[in-house]
Amino acid sequence: MTIKTQELENLLEPVVSSMGYEFVGLEYLSQGRHSTLRIYIDSEQGVGVDDCANVSRQLSAVLDVEDPIASEYSLEISSPGLNRPLFKIDQYERFIGEEVKFKTIHPQLDNGQRKFKGTIHSVEIEDNTITFDIDDQMLIVIFTEIDSANIIAKF
Repeated sequence: MTIKTQELENLLEPVVSSMGYEFVGLEYLSQGRHSTLRIYIDSEQGVGVDDCANVSRQLSAVLDVEDPIASEYSLEISSPGLNRPLFKIDQYERFIGEEVKFKTIHPQLDNGQRKFKGTIHSVEIEDNTITFDIDDQMLIVIFTEIDSANIIAKF
C-alpha cells in the first residue's frame, strides 16, 4: 500500500497551522503492522510535551474521520529537534549557511555517491535547485532528488 504524503500534508497542515504551530513536515514509516506517522511541528516559543499532546488530539480526530491510511499505524507528534529534518525547499532557503547531511534518490557523482555532508550555499526556488558547498566544491541538486536531509546540530 502506498501512502500519499502530499495528500496527508494537505489534510493535516491546515489543522496544525490553525492551532498556531508551524507544520514542518511528516514521515510515514511503513513497518508492517507497526507503521508510524510522524508529524513534526514547531513554534517560535519552541514545542513541549503539552503542545505535542494537543496537536495529537486534534490530528487524531481528523485522521479518524478522514481515514486516509487503511492499515494500523501509530501517530507521533514531535518537535524537529536539534538535527532538524528538512522537507520543503523554502526550509533549505531559511537555513542557508547551515551544515546538513543529506541523501539523494539517485547518485549525483560519477562514483555513485548518494550520501553527502555540506553547507547549504544557495537555493533557486524557480529552478527547484539547491547548491551545497561540499569540501569547497559546489554541488547543485534538484530538490526532488533529495530523499532526506537534516541540519547538523552545532554544540
